[in-house]
Amino acid sequence: MAKGNDSAVYQLKNGLWGFKFCTSVNGKRISKRGRTDLDGNPLQSRADAMKARKKAIKMAQLAPLLPEKKPEPIKRTVRDVFKEYREKGCSDRAYATIRKQDSLWKNHLDAAFGDRIIDEIPTADVVDYLAKLYYDDGFAFRYVESFIKMFYLIFGQAYSRGYMSVDNYNRLCVNKDTKIHMPKLKIDEDLDVVAFTNEECAILDEYFTGTSGETAYLLGRYCGLRINESYGLKWENVNVEEGTIRIEQQMQYQDGLIKLVPLKTRNARRTIYLSKRLIAHFMALEEQQRSFTPTQLAQREQNKTFITDVDGTMISSLLLVNTLLNGHIQTVNTMKYHTRVIKERYGINFKYHYLRHTYGTQLAVLNTPTHILCNQMGHGNIHVTEKY
Repeated sequence: MAKGNDSAVYQLKNGLWGFKFCTSVNGKRISKRGRTDLDGNPLQSRADAMKARKKAIKMAQLAPLLPEKKPEPIKRTVRDVFKEYREKGCSDRAYATIRKQDSLWKNHLDAAFGDRIIDEIPTADVVDYLAKLYYDDGFAFRYVESFIKMFYLIFGQAYSRGYMSVDNYNRLCVNKDTKIHMPKLKIDEDLDVVAFTNEECAILDEYFTGTSGETAYLLGRYCGLRINESYGLKWENVNVEEGTIRIEQQMQYQDGLIKLVPLKTRNARRTIYLSKRLIAHFMALEEQQRSFTPTQLAQREQNKTFITDVDGTMISSLLLVNTLLNGHIQTVNTMKYHTRVIKERYGINFKYHYLRHTYGTQLAVLNTPTHILCNQMGHGNIHVTEKY
């Protein structure tokens, strides 16, 4: 291999030269061989080899003192990142969350940022875009918040996949002084929780008594259930003897079909204690079911609907608490009729979710410990409870 008589440099069979060395750097033994200089040029002579060896030793000794060279991120557009997220990164997201993200992307973000290189977007461009949505286009503050969540999602996906440098990610998403942020709230913007007054609750109690929406109303009023949780409640989740209900699934429309699907968050899976009024109501419903005549039972069988359960099996709508006595299923759209009538008849701006606000507010007024209130409301974390 070597024809030279120096152990540090040697001549190769092709007439060119090579070198080798062994040195210690910070107590660590380093051995290397080389056949080119630092610019990659072949070594034509013994002198060239000696010179290249000397420089190589110096570089090896200086290497620990030099800043680590960061690899350049792979160039990808925002559209590339969102597409990859939808194909590989959203399997743990709820169906409704994905639908909302798709809507924001298709109707807004794709046109505004789809062709942009993800690692070349300055903070100002995002902040200006959010301000335009809020101030110029007139979107609600809460709606614009969903856009900033999308930006954090997309930038996070880009960083985790090597499409964004750590410096740019920190600039956009981490550093307090430079990261993207929401526009300043308008003076007249109202983000307060809407809860019904005692007088309004009394009116609503009377209105819903005996209606098709009574059970769902009481579940919102006295348990704080989300509307999807209320209509997805099964009889097997009701324990009148213990005075509890177990929230384990929710009802949603997916691709035009009624389905029972997983809850919004992990913490939404919870046990809620029933009030005396709800216990009496469920006992009355159970007594009605035990007293059905053969004709009524046949009618219920005829009117029942089969829907997809959380595990993909088909189940009868008769297993749901909010199915009518005649067997017809009720869905989250059922409340639309009552919302309209209450507005026309009493002038009350009724939304089912306001029952949840009312329930949480009443618990807070009773000085319920925050961790218990968080559990009963099924919030994703205690910070949400503290915020509202």
